[in-house]
Amino acid sequence: MRFLLSLLLVAAVLVCLPTRAEIVVTDASGVGIRLAAPAQRIVSLSPHITELLFAVGAGDRIVGNVDYGNYPPAARALPKVGDYANLDLEGVVALKPDLVMGWQSGNPPAAVARLRAMGLQVHLSEPGRIEDIAGEMERIGRLAGTEAAANAAATAFRERHARLAARYRQRPPVTVFYQIWKQPLMTINSKQIISDAIRLCGGRNVFAQLQGMAPTVSVEAVIAANPEVIVASGMGESRPEWLDDWKRWNTLTAVARDNLYFVPPDLLQRHTPRILDGAEKLCAHLEAARGKRTLGNERGKAGK
Repeated sequence: MRFLLSLLLVAAVLVCLPTRAEIVVTDASGVGIRLAAPAQRIVSLSPHITELLFAVGAGDRIVGNVDYGNYPPAARALPKVGDYANLDLEGVVALKPDLVMGWQSGNPPAAVARLRAMGLQVHLSEPGRIEDIAGEMERIGRLAGTEAAANAAATAFRERHARLAARYRQRPPVTVFYQIWKQPLMTINSKQIISDAIRLCGGRNVFAQLQGMAPTVSVEAVIAANPEVIVASGMGESRPEWLDDWKRWNTLTAVARDNLYFVPPDLLQRHTPRILDGAEKLCAHLEAARGKRTLGNERGKAGK
């Protein structure tokens, strides 16, 4: 009788204990990710994902990272599984992750399919607009069990984004050519998140209508578009030398008004909270270009 009563007591206690519901999140590709418990071992397949994981308080869950996953500094010491376009799939599996986080438009689809075929849970990330970054942080927080930190980070991001929009979005438009690379000469279309940053600052991407997120263009096309501002990124923290190559085309408005600007690529090309740091720099550049319009008008009046 005592044994039976003990069993009943244990059963009653178990019934009263709270149970953690299954975690279900739909990723950028429309695939539902299901976890019985928050992920404890996460492999990141993109620098921006590594940064997002740290931003939501899940940096200690990362067991694998990719080349150029260098922010914050603690990310540099993590084991590497290749770069985002050339992944070491055996290395990923060897880390025994309970969640792999990939980049929908950056990681090779065949590699993602292979990882899923091997039974790994793969969540794909692709914030298409700046405002989508906050939602992605919240999703990652649910998957990693760091909802409180993720929600706080998302709220702070939305508030900062709203302040920038209120300050700059209704300013007089500025035509912008954003140069990713020199050879081949590459830019961005309207679907690229950098184009969203340009819109946030009251700018207009002169090649927004092109197909492909990173289309190639000709020098002649840039000259015909005659942007008021040219912004370059390059690969590092220093202004690329080839930005000044445009100075030979002195009929360009951007050249005539000395509106050749640089924004570090890590601040504007990654889908992370730091994109607002890059947007602030970009907005300041476009505001400087607007000021040069006024200065030019005043000089013209003085000449009369």
